Amino acid sequence: MIDKLVLFPYYLALKIRHTLYNKGIKKSRRGAIPTICVGNITVGGTGKTPHTEMILRALLRSDDWGMREISVLSRGYKRRSKGFQRITKEDGAGFAGDEPAQITKNFPGITVAVCKDRLEGLDFLAHPEKLTDTKKGRKCLHKDFAPAQIAVLDDAFQYRALRPDFSIVLVDYNRPIYKDSLMPIGRLRDLPERIKGTDTMIVTKCPVYMEVWEKTQWLSPLGIEDYDTDTCTGTLPGGKKLSIFFTSINYQPLEPVFQTLDRRYSYSSRAILFTGIAKDTPLRRYLSDSFKIVRHFKFADHHKFTSGDIRSLLSAAEANPTAAVITTEKDAQRILDCKNVPEFLRQRMLYVPIKVAFLSETEEAVFEKTMLEALRPFIPEP
Repeated sequence: MIDKLVLFPYYLALKIRHTLYNKGIKKSRRGAIPTICVGNITVGGTGKTPHTEMILRALLRSDDWGMREISVLSRGYKRRSKGFQRITKEDGAGFAGDEPAQITKNFPGITVAVCKDRLEGLDFLAHPEKLTDTKKGRKCLHKDFAPAQIAVLDDAFQYRALRPDFSIVLVDYNRPIYKDSLMPIGRLRDLPERIKGTDTMIVTKCPVYMEVWEKTQWLSPLGIEDYDTDTCTGTLPGGKKLSIFFTSINYQPLEPVFQTLDRRYSYSSRAILFTGIAKDTPLRRYLSDSFKIVRHFKFADHHKFTSGDIRSLLSAAEANPTAAVITTEKDAQRILDCKNVPEFLRQRMLYVPIKVAFLSETEEAVFEKTMLEALRPFIPEP
């Protein structure tokens, strides 16, 4: 009862806001270019960045969009830059935010930009000439890029002023939203009923294999019935069909954070792990199969590493001279911004890339077909 009283003001604010948009009292509009929105209902930990990268790979290999100008637009959480900024490989996580910095490094042929106002950001992506013609645009440091023809929006599901052309909500298999509570008691940033407002739901971080009955059982408390494995659809209360897919995390071979890595540490059997992500338990368990983790430094999500943090890592590395120092791909972007990382640490520091995979080839094929068909009306003329 106390929990409900504490959460009621937040619940009421969300309910009123969504009602205003749903009834058209507050307006939503399409962006200047077609958009794919990737978002969630919880705070962090659902895998938005690797799923954004998965979507980019699907677009790049498609006949419809592979030769088009693809872009990514993000808020750039905790960045120090202001306004609309196009991100380059030379910009660090401090300037861009860790996710945009990572995507820029992994997809050098794609335009990555950050802007708190998504509609404004989409307009600049579609019309880069406005960056020299407007007061807000002149603040952008890197103005030379081709007009974008489609944008993937990282974490924009709550940005109701934008009406995306294809929306995807990610839900963590290990933390079902029906077992969670609104912040600050739980990790829900939005109402679970908002699933009705998306085109597709992806259940992330699943076991690599699930029987049909397990998927059906997982979906049942959400009120989703009649899940069909051939069409990958289920039925929401009220009769709306929802596309539903299940993905797992695939950890990739270790990569160096710095170019001066001593390759011998790639074969070490001992590791010092440091992380600044929402949930690092799966990574720690994965690494425990190959390494004895002698120290584990756990920081808050999007943590900005300080000189004190670097000294702590250095002290642990000096006490364990044969141990590799391992982190996540997102944390690697932020550690690269640190100017005071001693060579002793640089030579030992590696990160673990991750990719997402659908639980079956059928799911992957249906997802790509569903997304591309939704975008087909917006394919630009040759």
